[in-house]
Order: sequence, then C-alpha cells, then structure tokens
Amino acid sequence: MMLPVQPFKGILAIANDGHVMQKLKNTMHRTILKLRVLLVGPGVGKVDLGSLRRLTPISKDWGLERGQAVDQYYIEDFLAHHANDIRGHVLEVGTDMYTRKFGGARVTKSDVLHVQKGAPGATIIADLSHGDNIQSNTFDCVIFTQTLQYIYDVRAALTTLNRILKNGGVLLATFPGISKISREDMERWGDYWRFTSLSARILLHEAFGGAVEVKTYGNVLAAIAFLCGLAAEELRKEELDYNDPYYEVIIAVRTVRQ
Repeated sequence: MMLPVQPFKGILAIANDGHVMQKLKNTMHRTILKLRVLLVGPGVGKVDLGSLRRLTPISKDWGLERGQAVDQYYIEDFLAHHANDIRGHVLEVGTDMYTRKFGGARVTKSDVLHVQKGAPGATIIADLSHGDNIQSNTFDCVIFTQTLQYIYDVRAALTTLNRILKNGGVLLATFPGISKISREDMERWGDYWRFTSLSARILLHEAFGGAVEVKTYGNVLAAIAFLCGLAAEELRKEELDYNDPYYEVIIAVRTVRQ
C-alpha cells in the first residue's frame, strides 16, 4: 500500500523554512520556561517580591486592623466543624466569643477563665499550671484556643484541663505552629512555645490518655500572609483552604476525657 506523499512534502517544506522553524523553537522555549516556573519556580533573582520586600510587617497586629486574622479563619473553621461539642457547661479562656458564636442554645452555662484579676468578663481567675481553685469534673466542653504557648508548664496545664472536664467532656484546642512572637504577652506573662502536630498529639495523649484528633491548617502562602500581617480577606478561599502538611500555621486538637 502506497502512503500519500503530500503530507511528507509539507513537513519537509516547514523544516526547510528557517522563519517557521525559529517560531516553533521560540514557542517551545516559552512553553518550557512556563512549565519550569510551574514545576520548579522562577529562577534566582526572578522572584517579584513586590510589597513584601520590606523589613517590617505590613501589620504588627496580626492583620486585625485589615480584617480577620489568618489564624482566626482557621480556628473558626475548626470550631464550626465541632460546634455540636460546644454544649452544656462550657469554659472558654479570655472571652466567651466562641462559646456564643458556635454553642448557641446548646450552652446552658458559660464561664470565662483568665489569669489576671479584674479581667473584663472573667468568672474564674486561675493559672492552669495549678488551677487548684477550679472544681474537678465540672465542664462539658473547654474551648482552649491559642493559649498554651503562654504557659511554661504545658503538661501541668493540660493535666488541669483533663481534671476539670466531666467524664465524656470535650477539649477543643488550637495551638500556634508558624507564627510571630507576641512580644507584649511575653513581657506580661510569657510567650514560650510553638508547636507541631506531633508535639500536640503526644502532649494531649499523655494528659488525656485516649484518642486525639489532630487537624492542621495552612500552606506556604497562608504562612507568609500571616507572618506579614495580611488579613484572611486578602487571600482567596481556595488559597486559605489548601492544606500543605509542611506548613502548619494552626494545629487544632479534639480530645475527650475518658
């Protein structure tokens, strides 16, 4: 069977046309460069840092004056997924904001814990490192967000939380992973720790003894935005929700007192 000759003549004509071949080479070169940027990243010196080429953050207040802080976005996502646990007698640290927002009518009694006397809205003044004045077997749920880093004796604090929960009571906790230091809190009572999913899991298992559910939030873009003081509203939802386990901005933990 004879193959048609005409297509081969066309290919030979293109191959012999230097102008056409150069255009093909240029197109292939641009395509390779685009693929390289997608797969490897731009070359050294080719990154456009734009507004991020600065030695001070865009916001020193976690981006709160610009909108919702990135870590708050993740904390609220975690609490929304476990809203049914926020019920009965609930203890929250510092404020009852999340108790009211996610507990609603399921909450029959709300307490607010603070370490400092005279703190607005506080109903219990105690240091969780000791917490002897907090009655055991009291709470159905404890909301413990972004607090453990300010307590030097973390094991003692977690033991106290286990003690003051009722049997079957739930601890909903979040810990900072990739985060700036809170210099103001360091000077007031200390800013000691940053955590990973592994350290959180081990610490909670030591204190509670049962199963520990750990979820991490964050990716390299979210981490950069948070460190620079950008607000959550300045990133797209799909950018915030993408999870890269190499960049743990927030570590969220749910565990139950056995």
